[in-house]
Amino acid sequence: MHLDFSPEDLAFQQEVRAFIAENYPAELRGKQDEGDELSKEDFLSWHKVLAKKGWIAPAWPVEYGGTGWTATQKYIWSEETARADCIRLMPFGLSMVGPVIYTFGTPEQKAKFLPGILSGDVWWCQGYSEPGSGSDLASLRTKAVRDGDHYVVNGQKTWTTMAQHADWGFFLVRTDPDAKQQEGISFLLIDMKSPGITVRPIITLGGEHEVNEVWLEDVRVPVENRIYEENKGWTCAKFLLAHERTGIAGVAASKRGIEKVKSIARAELDGDKPLIANAFFKRKIAELEMDLTALEFTELRSLAGESAGRGPGPESSLLKIKGSEIQQRLTELTLEAVGHYGAPYFRGFGEGDNEHPIGPDYAHRAAPTYFNTRKTTIYGGSNEIQRNIIAKMVLGL
Repeated sequence: MHLDFSPEDLAFQQEVRAFIAENYPAELRGKQDEGDELSKEDFLSWHKVLAKKGWIAPAWPVEYGGTGWTATQKYIWSEETARADCIRLMPFGLSMVGPVIYTFGTPEQKAKFLPGILSGDVWWCQGYSEPGSGSDLASLRTKAVRDGDHYVVNGQKTWTTMAQHADWGFFLVRTDPDAKQQEGISFLLIDMKSPGITVRPIITLGGEHEVNEVWLEDVRVPVENRIYEENKGWTCAKFLLAHERTGIAGVAASKRGIEKVKSIARAELDGDKPLIANAFFKRKIAELEMDLTALEFTELRSLAGESAGRGPGPESSLLKIKGSEIQQRLTELTLEAVGHYGAPYFRGFGEGDNEHPIGPDYAHRAAPTYFNTRKTTIYGGSNEIQRNIIAKMVLGL
């Protein structure tokens, strides 16, 4: 595998750096620096800048709005956005339901839904997990009963990220209760403003309102909003999860995170010396960097495969396992580095606040971020389930 950038790639890298420097929203950068909670409008501000440029969906085929970038250019893009500490774009439309729609949807569905995903005018959420169906997703019980040209949907979804902002959601529902688990599921697109939908917040360990539970009571969904065939939604679900797991790896962001940990360790003292001089702490960083480098090579192979026309395969499970574990180790190291300054929770100044945070700026989010990333080995299919997939699909066990 060639890792040296060509002159064309180096020119592209400089173009990306210049574009980010000139166009990344200043008010968004300010909120990030202060550790403020970001609003829907904050996330969309960067999305809309990229949509206007035509850089919003590098992984999409050109005919549906993709950039046509090479695998190397996609890699450069992820590296440079992480280097500039750009916020992560919401993946539910761009990385999840969008690919499902342009792969399995009808021409009418593509025309109706893809433009809003690209422009950012439509915010999506994911209705997969249920209180009794997480890693064993095929056991879901939310049901949809056919009534003429509609389905009537009843059930409950949980851990629905950013559903409080969503305009639309993509839901797995059971349409044939008598079929085998995977064979009786359909994939529905549901307008979140439909009568009968209730969104209730779940506050995380980090103190954020990020996830929700969603109740569906006699929600009527047009049959034309079903993607692919009735009772064949599991095919769409598996396709989507492969894309989701690849994105969860977060290699570029973790590389940026390691640099931040090193910076903190240079500033924090261990006795009368910088923490970075502590042999045990230095070894933890080195081990983490080695694991991340190995993961980066696996991600590059995956990107090259996608550019050659092959979709994400079983290797997406490996990316998910190692990527999520590295993220957890990284936030644990960060919390260890800031020491007692990580004990208070600081979530940015609210209206009327007159108290300043304790300790350096880099310590304010260490504890909430540490607690929040405990979920990474669970969502997108728990790491235990991913190991089973690798055992079956790769090792043939």
